[in-house]
Amino acid sequence: MEQKIAEIVAELCGADVEEIEPELNLFEEGLLDSFAAIQLVMGLEEAFGVSLDPAALPRESIATPAAIAALIREKQG
Repeated sequence: MEQKIAEIVAELCGADVEEIEPELNLFEEGLLDSFAAIQLVMGLEEAFGVSLDPAALPRESIATPAAIAALIREKQG
């Protein structure tokens, strides 16, 4: 799951997948803005078969790849 998340984030941000560390803060590093966050949520929904409401997600829940993985595990639970 973590590898797939890194691939989605890297593709969205135009970064190398190797640069996407689990604790990398995607907002602080300028890799995500509010528009890209919506695109990220849509990519996660498609890749993992979960339903996420971008308006109801706290920014912290998608701020790092590790947080994203925890969110996906919770939604798949």
